[in-house]
Amino acid sequence: MKAVVMTAAGSPEVLQLQEIPKPTLPLGNTQLLVRLVAAGVNPIDAKLRQRGTFYPEQMPAILGCDGAGVVEAVGAGVGRFRVGDAVYFCYGGLGADQGNYAEYTVVDERFVARKPASVSFAEAAAAPLVLITAWEALYERGRLEPGERVLVHAGAGGVGHVAIQLAKLKGAFVCTTVSSQEKGTFVKELGADEVIFYKETDFVSAALNWTGGEGVDLAFDTVGGETLHQTFPAVRVYGDVVTILEPKADTIWKVARLRNLRIGLELMLTPMLQGLEEELKHHGEILAECARWMDEGKLKVEVSRVFPLGKAAEAHQFLESGSVTGKVVLMIGDE
Repeated sequence: MKAVVMTAAGSPEVLQLQEIPKPTLPLGNTQLLVRLVAAGVNPIDAKLRQRGTFYPEQMPAILGCDGAGVVEAVGAGVGRFRVGDAVYFCYGGLGADQGNYAEYTVVDERFVARKPASVSFAEAAAAPLVLITAWEALYERGRLEPGERVLVHAGAGGVGHVAIQLAKLKGAFVCTTVSSQEKGTFVKELGADEVIFYKETDFVSAALNWTGGEGVDLAFDTVGGETLHQTFPAVRVYGDVVTILEPKADTIWKVARLRNLRIGLELMLTPMLQGLEEELKHHGEILAECARWMDEGKLKVEVSRVFPLGKAAEAHQFLESGSVTGKVVLMIGDE
């Protein structure tokens, strides 16, 4: 089969299209052989390409956590899926288990959900990592409740634009930061109640004005760096802050401590890295619920640009070129 292989850590040119053996299913298991139609391209892919994977001793590697495709074969223990079912999932691509920049992959049925019938394979492949990340950050780390007020940083980004929608589905009110009028229009269409153009307006002041001086109940940081501690004054006393980035060593925690904020760290890759099968099964359950919402027209994932599999290096260059609205996808086969 064809696959994009990462031959070493470095620039996008280390991603090379190669012919490698097609994976096969062991007998008597709960795994699926999936013919991949599309794969999502995420910032974690670019970081692993630049710095090396989590398993540097297992090179070369195939990147790509997000996949969508069609079940081609099932293990003897599979009970939920049949050959021909369209599925989507987030699994592999960290340097140990094969990722989804390939024509085929093997994944346990417990970690998989049926693809939303109403969306394309490209849209489905763009969805899993950002859906799970936003779901865990808002619903589990941040314990979001109906009627609460949420600040989502970078609301037009991959995780941000999904977070806006999940917060609204929970019955929350959302303000979000964006960099341009075009992105402002985009997030308003997603349901954002208040748009903050952070290049022109101090987002802390804007969030405090929006909440009558009290501060938001939950702030979701998808940017990292100084944005994390700059956000603390925008959160109410005893409120929540969740970040998907590792806090910098020079993060200033004083305001967070004085306001008694609860800090949540969100990394949806933890179950893969730690081999936590029940949590990976939960990821499949999250995707099943999100698929229902997508088919009901309540949730969508924006695809910014699609590249063919052989142009994975160009996809990485595009992703790293600047602020991308929505997601980037590799198309591998025919729908």
